[in-house]
Amino acid sequence: MKILSKTYMALIFLILYAPILVVILFSFNRSGSLSHFAGFSGKWYGELFRDGEALTALKNSLILAVVSSLAATILGTLAAYGIDRAKRKWMARAMESVSNIPMMNPDIVTGVSMMLLFVGVANVLRREPFLGVWTMIIAHTTFNLPYVILSVLPKFRQMDKSLTEAALDLGCPPVKTFFRVELPYLVPGIVSGLMMSFTLSLDDFVISHFVSSPDFRTLPLYIYNQTAHEVKFSMYALCTLMIFVILGLLIAVNLAGSMGERRQRRKAGGK
Repeated sequence: MKILSKTYMALIFLILYAPILVVILFSFNRSGSLSHFAGFSGKWYGELFRDGEALTALKNSLILAVVSSLAATILGTLAAYGIDRAKRKWMARAMESVSNIPMMNPDIVTGVSMMLLFVGVANVLRREPFLGVWTMIIAHTTFNLPYVILSVLPKFRQMDKSLTEAALDLGCPPVKTFFRVELPYLVPGIVSGLMMSFTLSLDDFVISHFVSSPDFRTLPLYIYNQTAHEVKFSMYALCTLMIFVILGLLIAVNLAGSMGERRQRRKAGGK
């Protein structure tokens, strides 16, 4: 049974990671051919960094990911605070369920609905449809919100409420209590939500496709347009860089979570 289970796990990992390994391998292929491997070379990475259109798409993706993830983190943390402090439990459960809808929706449904919303608002204002950077920021913030709430809300529920009550009883204002007592405990959840939002925004294609404009293209949109024609090998290099960036972010999220848990254990042990 052990051999069978190990074989099964190896097969699963092979299916999951073989395509990624192929992309990484051929991004270093000197020959620029998919039929044979002629040795390692960084030629395609150099060509990538000479591609002005690709670098512009990368800059747009980073700007969009940073702005939307920060906005989603702030709004999501406040939303988690409101859900946790709701006096009526049924109201808190209803708000939590509603906030999960964008996460459960298929991306194409979210993308089409956001596009129709923006076009409808433009018609009400008697203006031309204004799809572009601002509509993409709003759309990305919207689909990132549930992930932030999902990361921060459990931290609110795990927190010892007696600490907050003690600070308030000692005369600490509610706002100061939040920043001095509650926020430090929430930091691992906030960082996890921020990193997850950044990652999701960075590699989103479907929703961005419906709410973007030709003058503001993100990296996934640029890669898709390239794959519609003959794929340049610099795209394999670009995909490889994205894989390592996302891998680094995931490692950072896991490290932040584990460091937060160790800190809590130390505090509990100190008590």
